[in-house]
Amino acid sequence: MANSKLPEAPCSKIVDWSKWYVFWADQLLVGKNHADRNYKLAKDCLLSSFPPSKLSSNVPIIPSHVHSINDSVSAEKAADEYEFLIRQSVKNRTVKVCDTGDCPSFDFILLGLGVDGHVASLFPNQSAMNEREERVTFTTEFPKSPHERITFTLPVINSASNVAVVATGDSKADAVHLAADNVGPEFPIVPARMIRPVNGKLVWLLDEPAASKLKPSLMSY
Repeated sequence: MANSKLPEAPCSKIVDWSKWYVFWADQLLVGKNHADRNYKLAKDCLLSSFPPSKLSSNVPIIPSHVHSINDSVSAEKAADEYEFLIRQSVKNRTVKVCDTGDCPSFDFILLGLGVDGHVASLFPNQSAMNEREERVTFTTEFPKSPHERITFTLPVINSASNVAVVATGDSKADAVHLAADNVGPEFPIVPARMIRPVNGKLVWLLDEPAASKLKPSLMSY
């Protein structure tokens, strides 16, 4: 990503970056410069080029259009604040509203995939998976991490116009199989399997090792 061609032609001629707004589908509740925070990676590799510079490989999105999550308050408070921000963004039409209700409809949501099949911060068998009223929630139930997390809920993800799930490496092969293949009821339902945009498109971006356990009819490179 550090060598991104996005600021160059042809993207620079057809994409108006000033109209882009960036939100976070999930985030560990740690400082902005923490190595485990998605914000830091995105800022360093993608978002740190405003005003535009010919020497930068990063995209010129206006800094005030990048809406990070508040890490100076409790997880519950941070989730409440972010939900309020999103509701205000819908109200002022920065973010669209879905056709079937008042849920925000983002143009594009990019998700990673965990080895356990989690997406965003929606983990198997955890209460955040069942949240249907809130747009943003928090979780203190997390495997292998000491940090609390903020996450979009399933209704928000499934109201997006486009969702992409990215997975690489053979450690993700089982999770991809359980999420994307037509497996029987004897298999566990992983969170990624519940990503089904209501009126949008779902795309899986996989390398060969991650796709190695998919049924042949679903494999396309």
